[in-house]
Amino acid sequence: MKRLTLSACIAAALLGVAARGLSAQQQVPDSAMVDRILAVVGSKAIMMSQVQEEVFGKVEDRKEHLPDPKKDAAAFEKAMNVLLRRYTDTLIAFELLHRDAIQDTTVKVTEQEVSDAVDARLADLHKRFKTVAEFKADLRATGFATEEDYRKYLIEQQRRTLVVQRYTSALREDGKIKDKQPTAKEVRAYYDAHVDEFGQAQATVSFKQIIVAPKATLAARSKAHALADSLAIEMRKPEANFAAAAKLFSMDEGSKKDGGNLDWFPHGKMVREFEDAAFGLKPGMISDPVETPYGFHVIQVQRVQPGEVQARHILIIPDIDSAGAAAAKQTALDIVAALGRGASFDSLQHLYHDRSEDLELSNFPADSIMKTPYGAPIENVDSGKVASPFMLPVPGAMLHSKWAIVQITRRTVAGPPPFDDMKAVLKRGLAGMLGEQDYINQLRARTYVDVRTP
Repeated sequence: MKRLTLSACIAAALLGVAARGLSAQQQVPDSAMVDRILAVVGSKAIMMSQVQEEVFGKVEDRKEHLPDPKKDAAAFEKAMNVLLRRYTDTLIAFELLHRDAIQDTTVKVTEQEVSDAVDARLADLHKRFKTVAEFKADLRATGFATEEDYRKYLIEQQRRTLVVQRYTSALREDGKIKDKQPTAKEVRAYYDAHVDEFGQAQATVSFKQIIVAPKATLAARSKAHALADSLAIEMRKPEANFAAAAKLFSMDEGSKKDGGNLDWFPHGKMVREFEDAAFGLKPGMISDPVETPYGFHVIQVQRVQPGEVQARHILIIPDIDSAGAAAAKQTALDIVAALGRGASFDSLQHLYHDRSEDLELSNFPADSIMKTPYGAPIENVDSGKVASPFMLPVPGAMLHSKWAIVQITRRTVAGPPPFDDMKAVLKRGLAGMLGEQDYINQLRARTYVDVRTP
């Protein structure tokens, strides 16, 4: 989410008409369109039509809501007056900043950047109409005889907006505008007032897990180690082709087709045993067999740079027999029983979890997880509860399948992002807004401002 600053909000409001259809005003009663002065800042008048333009633009952009005047005229008038007051304050703040900014000779805005920005806005606006005739008709409906007239209007608005943006940025850099931390009540109030602007989040689920992998017998591990060791010896011969051997022998389906290529990886990307071996090799060297939770690896380092290694590997996975597969299932059942007796999930996770798997997943889309082996087993499990153990099958090698014990830590429903998820971002944004508001209040205290009731 972009930083929320008052100047940015003001600028967006002033230029909002350039990013939407031009005739939003036609959707309201003629009686609501009578023009008059709503405020005076210095010698600058802010007209009802200016404020209405911002209000109707926000309504069209679905950032504000107005009742249908044909269905409830009284509700429309009440809501309209609230928004008129709000956006009158917005335009007053902009005028105060602009009056201050034009006195600062260090604030520079070139005509070229103004023109380029307006051209981009006009190009975007053209895309919203099927024909040039429709575009011109919409221009006429809003009081502009030609596109050039409208362009001149936008140029003036864009110039003023850029000046204010540059000025407020300079004030911040100079320390004249400082963040002011909002209270918890202010953060909550801002969320409640703007919740409809945050979009709709999909339903999510977060969970911790203990993945139990079947263990190979000592004989199976010895056999796999012997094969990996013989491959390491062969790969050290001058005529050896590591990529070809990986395609033939490696059991890592993700890399074998590419000759065992793992590309570049930094510290912390691989499991500890693999990383220690890879970062300890010089380019071209072949490792002895390295055992990890995945199996036995033969590693060839290709290139090294500070903090990163590029390498290939050949993975040999020990065979699992039926006894090992059955033992994994029983271990999963024993873990659930221990949880039922009050054992700590985190402690059991430390003892039994397969380190090649994630410890937890956060905010995983609920719809997407239903397409995985996790879907049905955790579908109706409430937050804080543990699902019954379920299998994570390995197609073509069912004896290698793992078992999952999942504890749901959080569920969110589809709708606006929860307040707790937005709180930190909103707090940072409001700190900037409140700091700018303090500066605007100082400007207002030394400037003639006359506000008239809408």
